[in-house]
Amino acid sequence: MAARAVIRFAALLVAAMMITAAPALAQTNDPNLTQTEIDCLNRGTAAADCIEDDTKDNNGERPGAGSAATNAVFLPALIVDLFPNPIGGGQAPLPTPDPRRDPASGALPPPVPPAGAAAIQAAAPGGPIVSPTDFVAAEPPRAVVGDFVPDEVLVTVDGDAVQQIAASFGLEVRSQRHSQLLGTTLVRFGIPDGRPVGVVLAQLAADGRTLRREPNHIYSLQQAATIVNYAFERIALDSREASGENVRIAVIDTAIDDTNPALSGVIADQFDAMPDVPIEARDHGTSIDGLIAGVGALKGMAPGARIYHARAFEGGKSTMDVILAALDWAAEQNVRIINMSFVGPKNDLLGVACRNARAFGIVLVAAAGNNGPKAPYGYPAAFDGVIAVTATNARDGLMQQANRGAYVFLSAPGVEMVAPSGAGSDVVTGTSFAAAIVTGAIANLLHAAPDRSADWVEKALAATARDLGPKGRDNDFGYGLLDTKAAEASKE
Repeated sequence: MAARAVIRFAALLVAAMMITAAPALAQTNDPNLTQTEIDCLNRGTAAADCIEDDTKDNNGERPGAGSAATNAVFLPALIVDLFPNPIGGGQAPLPTPDPRRDPASGALPPPVPPAGAAAIQAAAPGGPIVSPTDFVAAEPPRAVVGDFVPDEVLVTVDGDAVQQIAASFGLEVRSQRHSQLLGTTLVRFGIPDGRPVGVVLAQLAADGRTLRREPNHIYSLQQAATIVNYAFERIALDSREASGENVRIAVIDTAIDDTNPALSGVIADQFDAMPDVPIEARDHGTSIDGLIAGVGALKGMAPGARIYHARAFEGGKSTMDVILAALDWAAEQNVRIINMSFVGPKNDLLGVACRNARAFGIVLVAAAGNNGPKAPYGYPAAFDGVIAVTATNARDGLMQQANRGAYVFLSAPGVEMVAPSGAGSDVVTGTSFAAAIVTGAIANLLHAAPDRSADWVEKALAATARDLGPKGRDNDFGYGLLDTKAAEASKE
């Protein structure tokens, strides 16, 4: 293998030398060359008529030029031979950008000594672009798990080197903002040249100006299906006494229909994390808010709670950067609970945001997922400090589509429940709605004693849950079915 690599490298050097020689001959003042022959030598491909004309004269050969014409190596053919075209159809492959090249002039800057992470970090803002030598990745290309935006990466940057990083790595800045929960600047870089996300993440790892580098993962709302709400009875919460009055709760979901009577006076504020995307769906978010704090005929678990609703989903989907924007807004509203009825792959940026939100004293509740018993762990539910909720039916049986795993923390009703939907109501099923039931129950606990901490809530729910599966915590039901009355009575 080593010998073969040496031979290929030598061939590349020879080819490059011959490529360099061709333009010099094409520009000669040799009076024996016709304009047609000069044009043929300047062409990027060897057309058959040019080869025939360039290699023959009246005597069957062209003096002084035959060797150059027959030995000419054309760059496009060389590229195709060494680097198979991933596009197909005979098109030329996309060029790999040189991170050291000035994007404006196309010129290379003066040579710089190899720079490590410390040297890169020390580069003064606005100074010369300093990048990893020869665009070499600091680690193998990452295997990216889960759905993600194929031409974007999310990067946290400490300082004002965003534009320099973009120029150094052939990226474009699509958005940037300071994240409260991440404690730094979050940048969404676009990849305009078709490089795989895993390759770009590995390349960026060589630059000390970048702190964290992640795919822009895609997350999905957890609604599994399209006959009075039995949740109050199953979680031991008296519907006549239920109250979350003045407890501030953030919900990250679809847009809502705030004309629904169940949401009258419930919504304290709203935030649109994707303002450029037209609103088409409002059902899921309306159901979540209604199950938590609805009023009237479709009473929620914690009437009187103040909902701070962030729209971050459309068509059941969202991306990591949008969700992070919604989480930051929620944290700024001084909420006590954040409901996250969505699931996606593991993303370290989301993990940091959840960890920091928990450190601020916020209780985090998330859907465990509706992707089946063999599905991978669902995030954010599987992060430490997040209460992962699975769904049960009116007989305390597990929803068949529910995710399983050691991260499942608690069970709550979530199968075939009546909930507000759009301007009316619907029967809903999914771990999304079970998460909303738990969020409402926690609001009751915090209403009764506002000084209760996030740690107290987590411990009380685990200690008082009614065991449903094998003794103790298990991968199906977690600690068991939520018991609000028992949790309320528990001591520190």
